[in-house]
Amino acid sequence: MRRPVALRLSALLATGALAAAAGMTLSTPEASAATTGATGYATQNGGTTGGAGGQTVRATTGTAIHAALCNRASRSTPVTIQVEGTINHANTSKVSGGSCSTADGVIELKQISNVTIVGVGGGAVFDQLGIHIRESSNIIIQNVTVRNVKKSGSPTSNGGDAIGMESGVRNVWVDHVTLEASGGESEGFDGLFDMKDNTQYVTLSYSILRNSGRGGLIGSSESDTSNGYVTFHHNLYENIDSRTPLLRGGIAHIYNNHYKGLNESGINSRAGARAKVDNNYFEDSKDVLGTFYTDAAGYWQVSGNIFDNVTWSSRGEDNNPAGPNPQSNTTVSVPYSYGLDGASCVPGIVSQTAGANKGLKVSDGNCSPQTPDPTPTDPTPTPTDPTPTPTDPTTPPSGTNLSIGAGADGSSKADGTSYGNVRDGNMSTYWSPAGSTGSVSVKWGSPTTVSKVNIREASGAVGNIGSWRLVNHDTGAVLASGSGAGVISVPRTTLSKITFQITGSSGTPRVAEFETYAG
Repeated sequence: MRRPVALRLSALLATGALAAAAGMTLSTPEASAATTGATGYATQNGGTTGGAGGQTVRATTGTAIHAALCNRASRSTPVTIQVEGTINHANTSKVSGGSCSTADGVIELKQISNVTIVGVGGGAVFDQLGIHIRESSNIIIQNVTVRNVKKSGSPTSNGGDAIGMESGVRNVWVDHVTLEASGGESEGFDGLFDMKDNTQYVTLSYSILRNSGRGGLIGSSESDTSNGYVTFHHNLYENIDSRTPLLRGGIAHIYNNHYKGLNESGINSRAGARAKVDNNYFEDSKDVLGTFYTDAAGYWQVSGNIFDNVTWSSRGEDNNPAGPNPQSNTTVSVPYSYGLDGASCVPGIVSQTAGANKGLKVSDGNCSPQTPDPTPTDPTPTPTDPTPTPTDPTTPPSGTNLSIGAGADGSSKADGTSYGNVRDGNMSTYWSPAGSTGSVSVKWGSPTTVSKVNIREASGAVGNIGSWRLVNHDTGAVLASGSGAGVISVPRTTLSKITFQITGSSGTPRVAEFETYAG
């Protein structure tokens, strides 16, 4: 159960809001948009490029941001929206159009893709106004401040989240932002950075989160475990009660962050979640890592962290702190490369680089800040998916079907279907997603080696499966991609869970069997 909020609020900065006339203009790109590209899990699943290659628009009101989305040729037409000034309720209205779905009182990125929102000039402040990302993909938010978003009191916006993601969101990079509140839930605020309902492949980098009861969550409840593959690096969490983050299921990579003044708890891994926690600096805080307020255990791999004046509570039925001498209880591998600063220099490098209006400076991996090269780069994204793998619908693999007797889960299931039907050896039973796309997984209690998969469609639905990805759920790496059911060969991989993601279909998909083989 959440404990009462007990914040030690520092004095709030003067607002200093910039006066700007409402409107939207076409613009040429500025050097304030980073050219170094996404990092962490946002580089996977095809990568995150935002509005690269599209038109650049300048916006000084929330209405103008919505208009930039709605004036595109389609919901997937790339656009970069440069924002300057203060965005608030008074200048943020709903705009209608075939390429958008917006609302009053919130920046709505709903059912769209290929968008960058970046603060420029004197800065961009979203004042008491949240950013809502829903059913969207390939989004970049950079160099902005979002402050004092409330879920109760007046005015309210975005359920009280500064940035909130939900419902099938994929590939979001949030970079060099400042997210802040003025209290906890009792003062009307909620999370600063929340992800739920099947949100995956997200990176939060070089950002400041402060003065809030809740830093953020991954998964809205113990049953919402479809989220994950999230990277947090070079962020400052300061004067936060808890949830830095709260992780329910899924995988998080958490490195080179500075945690200062965590009042109740910090990284809360639970409900089977696994966190890789490397070279962070924890300072003047309590219970910075563990499973808290639940008996649904989570796991962590720790290395190179510094614990400076950190206190730990006693273990109990619903309280399992990792300290006072944190040890790893799982292993987590990540599919991307990254530079790792030594923990001792993390406070210094984070103070020079994290947050909005810092010149988008980043670490060079040796504790020194660097300014990104302002020279424009080729906006054409480089896919990280493997070359599409042809399927063979006729020749079944030989050997033992490893899926028989294994576990299964997924993103959703249609009425009358079950995840378990894909590994029961019975072609007359099947799984279907709740919509036209979705994912189903086979999982084992111990690492299992797989080199071939056979996706078999149920009678009456042959040919319904369109495009797909096969994912190593342990790391988020895409093992193969293609279209149509049949036999899929993958690099010989040892894993605990493998996921078949249907990303397109010509009818209702019906997977009768998700067979796996060692060779």
